[in-house]
Amino acid sequence: MKETLNIHIEDYNYNLPDERIAKYPLDRRDTSKLLVCKGGEIVDDTFCNLADYLPDNSLMIFNNTKVIQARLHFKKSTGAQIEIFCLEPHFPNDYQVNFQQTHKCSWVCLVGNLKKWKEGGLLKEIVLNGEKVTIVANRIQSHGDFHIIEFEWDKPVSFSEVLDVAGELPIPPYLNRDTEEKDKQTYQTVYSKIDGSVAAPTAGLHFTSEVFDSLKKKGIGTAEITLHVGAGTFKPVKSEQIADHVMHAEFISVRKEIIEQLLNHNGKIIAVGTTSVRTLESLYYIGQILEENGNPDSLKVSQWQPYESGREVTVERALENIISYLGKNKLSSLIAETQIMIAPGYTYRIVDGIVTNFHQPKSTLLLLVSAFVGDTNWKKIYQHALENNFRFLSYGDSSLLLKE
Repeated sequence: MKETLNIHIEDYNYNLPDERIAKYPLDRRDTSKLLVCKGGEIVDDTFCNLADYLPDNSLMIFNNTKVIQARLHFKKSTGAQIEIFCLEPHFPNDYQVNFQQTHKCSWVCLVGNLKKWKEGGLLKEIVLNGEKVTIVANRIQSHGDFHIIEFEWDKPVSFSEVLDVAGELPIPPYLNRDTEEKDKQTYQTVYSKIDGSVAAPTAGLHFTSEVFDSLKKKGIGTAEITLHVGAGTFKPVKSEQIADHVMHAEFISVRKEIIEQLLNHNGKIIAVGTTSVRTLESLYYIGQILEENGNPDSLKVSQWQPYESGREVTVERALENIISYLGKNKLSSLIAETQIMIAPGYTYRIVDGIVTNFHQPKSTLLLLVSAFVGDTNWKKIYQHALENNFRFLSYGDSSLLLKE
């Protein structure tokens, strides 16, 4: 653990020219470039040929979260613009229940231009289903940069509907542009289903129905989990050592039958995106928690749990513990939180391969990649991508990372 805590983030820096950051996606998702790295050997191809490089009998895991229109713009009577960025539900704290509220709910938010919002509520009028709806936002608590904002509205419509009309899709800040109408489609995966994320699981943006057909033709299995991506995914590591960086906690949901599928699968497990990696690897540590306490009040993987001395269990035992827990509590899905930090020194338990884009310098996502491929290989991969005109970050190109 000490070696991981002492990692200097500057060792995971590289020069990323602004012109290499893809500001827009390609017209066709699966024509993006694909870098394949297997055991340190690199091959270039096009994403539509992904299936050709996957081990036979692989099982691919996709994050089916959907990006919500989480940015709300209010205008004070003075003319000051206030932006409220909804991060996660506060009350009710269940995503689906919160979205179904028809009068009032509260969220943990970031607030832009806060100094102009001293007191009182903010008003915003929208037209929904042909009727005028007035939304009122009140700041009820503050904790550092985060604020609990209570929303009220005067018509019997759901908060989900309110966001769809009043909100704006939050594209990544490093794109340095405003959200455009086409982002509503291009910044969602074709398999997105469950509302809750404030950022897309961007490795999935390359998939099309044709790519899924090619996976099926090769006998590659597919399954879905849910991790709602928080704004912390964009948070750079600002501390010199990663020991001082606080990871964001994220909501995860995995259906019981998917955990059973993972337990019984005999081939490789390929995670589509770092969010799927974090979810799958967190399952092991949730199983470890259940080994020590069969029925805890809540399930949360802490940031440094993988590096602390817990009761060592096999992957099979960890998954069996979760299935047993769900059965005892008559639950169809595992609902938990994960704050897991995956960095060099981490031992991968479940994931055998990763489909992922090219990440920002000095980011926790780059640490996750390095933990999988090794320090020498991540530098080799990124140097190759820079020298061969790959496009970087959310709307950029993709890679398939495999062990030997």
